[in-house]
Amino acid sequence: MQCRFCHAPLTHVFADLGHAPPSNSYIRPEHLNDAEVYYPLKIWTCESCFLCQIDEFKSHSEIFSDDYAYFSSMSSSWLKHSEEFARKMIAEFALDQSSKVVEIASNDGYLLQYFKQSGIPCLGIEPTASTAKAAREKGIETREVFFGTQTAKELIADGWGADLTAANNVLAHVPDINDFLGGFKILLNQDGVASFEFPHLLQLVTHHQFDTIYHEHFSYLSLLSVEKIAAAQGLRIFHVEELKTHGGSLRVLMTHQNSKANPRRDSVDRVIKAEKAAGMGHMEFYHDFQPAINKVRLDFLEFIIAQQKTGKSIAAYGAAAKGNTLLNYCGIKEGMIDYVCDLAPSKQNTRLPGSHIPVMSPDQLKITKPDYIIIFPWNIKDEIVKQLSYTREWGAQFVVAIPELKVF
Repeated sequence: MQCRFCHAPLTHVFADLGHAPPSNSYIRPEHLNDAEVYYPLKIWTCESCFLCQIDEFKSHSEIFSDDYAYFSSMSSSWLKHSEEFARKMIAEFALDQSSKVVEIASNDGYLLQYFKQSGIPCLGIEPTASTAKAAREKGIETREVFFGTQTAKELIADGWGADLTAANNVLAHVPDINDFLGGFKILLNQDGVASFEFPHLLQLVTHHQFDTIYHEHFSYLSLLSVEKIAAAQGLRIFHVEELKTHGGSLRVLMTHQNSKANPRRDSVDRVIKAEKAAGMGHMEFYHDFQPAINKVRLDFLEFIIAQQKTGKSIAAYGAAAKGNTLLNYCGIKEGMIDYVCDLAPSKQNTRLPGSHIPVMSPDQLKITKPDYIIIFPWNIKDEIVKQLSYTREWGAQFVVAIPELKVF
């Protein structure tokens, strides 16, 4: 296996989570007895550029299929985050009716709706038919295609040179990261700005967030590695923000290397300095992650088994991909957790991949009144606890497994 950026041979295993089915491959009732395909969930670190990555065992076109079940608008906190981003970009870069905004991986229009409300022409690029349809229903023009240099050339030919591009939580999802970033070099106007948000590898390691490792995420990103990849495509980073989203993310703003607008800000060097201080520029940093995640697995399993022995009932909330990674790595199956509930109708009445735990409407909580509710999307746990505050009436307690087991 070679590094997807610099093509150096990969020899160091950063994390080995065994084998698992793709985390968003929810099982419909009619397919419950079909065989599931499991793929290695092993992350490698490139000793040359420090990009952490998984091999492409299942193509991105198979993972991001027409019936893709993740809809961004299901999270109220994420909608608020997106609205604030739109307002900030419009103000900072003086976007108006003469500007053009293109979002890559625009999902169900969760972000572009706020640019549209301000009268700014916008276009979504979204390969999954299910979410693209939802975006069009919001009035967002959307093209169902994967993004790269070829798509960027087609957009330029159609008059969609962009003053702002947004790519939230997608940079980690692309197998050909060079072609993907190369597309932004083509698509951006001369002084255009490209915004990327992605989970920060430093936070993943520090807070044991191994459940964000799954087959959709081909790369695990530090600013050190992203700056190298961007520079190779003729782009330069001029600003970085540290965000709380997804357990700790970076928002990275880029422009053309030869653009005189938007000089480099101190924020870039501040984050790079923090990464180097943590040791991310040396291979020793990538050696100690496996023992930490093994402890999380053991603690979580001990909790589940202890509650089963005492007859306590356990449900879960949020049929999230990260929850599926946790369940499959821990070997938890149907019967150990009664069910998981989720607001998304697209996930309800399915089974989780691997564990086969049933997915139900949140109304099920009021019927069964479980003793414990495990929150899989721990990154929005405050939102979920507030949403489920009524469960305190029968004494339910919440549980998160990461960064460490917590019952509250």
